[in-house]
Amino acid sequence: MLITRDSYIIQISAKQWNGRIKIITGIRRCGKSTILFELYKNRLIQNGVKGKNIVSIALDDDINEQLRNPDELSSYVRKKCSNINEKYYVLIDEIQYAITKEELRDKEKPVRIYSVLNGFLHLKNIDVYVTGSNSKLLSKDVSTEFRGRGDVIHIYPLSFAEFHSASGLEKSDAYNEYAMYGGMPYLLSLTADQEKYEYLDSLYEEIYFKDIEERYIVKLPGVLRELTDSISSSIGSLTNASKTAKTITSIRGKKVDSETISLYLTYLEECFLFSRASRYDVKGKRYFEYPSKYYCTDVGLRNIRLGLRQQEETHIMENILYNELLVRGYAVDVGVVEVEERNYNMKRVQKSLEIDFIASKGSEKYYIQSAFNMDDEKKQESEIRSLLAVKDSFKKIVVSKSYGKSWTDSDGILRINIIDFLLDKNSLKR
Repeated sequence: MLITRDSYIIQISAKQWNGRIKIITGIRRCGKSTILFELYKNRLIQNGVKGKNIVSIALDDDINEQLRNPDELSSYVRKKCSNINEKYYVLIDEIQYAITKEELRDKEKPVRIYSVLNGFLHLKNIDVYVTGSNSKLLSKDVSTEFRGRGDVIHIYPLSFAEFHSASGLEKSDAYNEYAMYGGMPYLLSLTADQEKYEYLDSLYEEIYFKDIEERYIVKLPGVLRELTDSISSSIGSLTNASKTAKTITSIRGKKVDSETISLYLTYLEECFLFSRASRYDVKGKRYFEYPSKYYCTDVGLRNIRLGLRQQEETHIMENILYNELLVRGYAVDVGVVEVEERNYNMKRVQKSLEIDFIASKGSEKYYIQSAFNMDDEKKQESEIRSLLAVKDSFKKIVVSKSYGKSWTDSDGILRINIIDFLLDKNSLKR
């Protein structure tokens, strides 16, 4: 099934012929290749570009093994695009295959493929697009290796709106399916629950862990897996390397140091399995170095990693909401706001309250609480207390599974159902 993902095609099309490398990145199997090689390529042809003027190279295909050598790739592209009177689109899939392990591990060793891509920028008759599945290899190198001449388009697994549209399911059924198995595009071609389970489970051992272990020197692969389980189990909870190291040491009966955990957390982030949300002091306007919160890029991968044993709807909904904010292009932090109250001795004390998410983009800012159930009055008071403690004028929102039609309360807080929030791309601006 070919899923139309127009938002990404619009983003990519807007950057045509801007004199920069277009870097399309994201977790493996989220649909990057389909977006570039099928959807975007089809759009080019529909707009009159001739097939011979689109140079498509899939470096993960063994038929193109020799092109993983950057010099061979450079020669091949230049030969294909030698007619200076014509314009060419160069689409290169999984560019990390052109980076050697030595280049990756030795920070002093120049990465040859970056020089090749920069060289392509001197050819005014080609427009270059590359995909990759590791932020260290691409996103974090844009400003340095591409000398400010690279644009990143991050691709995520299907959003709930994309999944609902393609699935043909009724809204609540689609949400339940999505909350269980997530948004990896291939799942829509599977019908049996066991098939979905086996597919998601296979991604870890056959792709994600294998990629990490081959690209980095992972001396303790068992710890990497236990760390993945631990973070998956504690999504939405404050986490730091020291605390996690103690937990895994207890499980293994053998000491694991916090430096190893910190390094492996970096690996899991760099291959886009997890994303970290930093804590931000709203009144002090500063970030806390630690602890942070981690969220899974896809809730289906999280659930399968835990064998479907921990189906806490509260945490799953929070993770889905966090991912949705990222898909919409927001930077997302966890908010902390200090309030003063009296203790049992009637002494004034400072207490920290948490705001689940602060979503920021340019001049936009939103304070958002994720509350699965808001039927209880005490729960309602608890959830909005932190929002009321913020005295600036930015919009405040509570997202819940228990709401019906959305409304704005007397404190100016928007109350909205999670499904309505996810399906309405303008729900933040209501």
